[in-house]
Amino acid sequence: MKLGARRDDDFEINVIPLIDVMLTLLMFFVLTATFDQTARLKVSLPQASEAAEAEPETGLTIQVDSDGRYFIDNNEVLNPSVDTLKEALVQIAGDDRSRPVMIRADAQTAHQAVVTAMDALGQVGFTRLSIATTPSKEAPKK
Repeated sequence: MKLGARRDDDFEINVIPLIDVMLTLLMFFVLTATFDQTARLKVSLPQASEAAEAEPETGLTIQVDSDGRYFIDNNEVLNPSVDTLKEALVQIAGDDRSRPVMIRADAQTAHQAVVTAMDALGQVGFTRLSIATTPSKEAPKK
């Protein structure tokens, strides 16, 4: 019988299961995170006295920034001409012309840029069009 101090093997923590759990949690949070579409392009919407109810359907979004550049579903249209805008609309929207289209134009955008987008939409065949606004600060609250 040994009465002296007993020396155990070196204590070791196995971290491989911990790494597996952390990677699984990381993948879960990355895959379930929601991403905001409007975060890419800063658009200051014009104000209106009364806001209409938003349509529940997901439609096509055309954004026009203050410099007159067009973005269709966050894809930039490089040439601001009507023909190029029509080609981009046909390419992105496909054959579905019954989709609602939302124009989100910056408040400082020239009126011609919005009219050009509306003209291209009409020539392609879209009929359900709405323009995004923010509620006015002077608007009466209901």
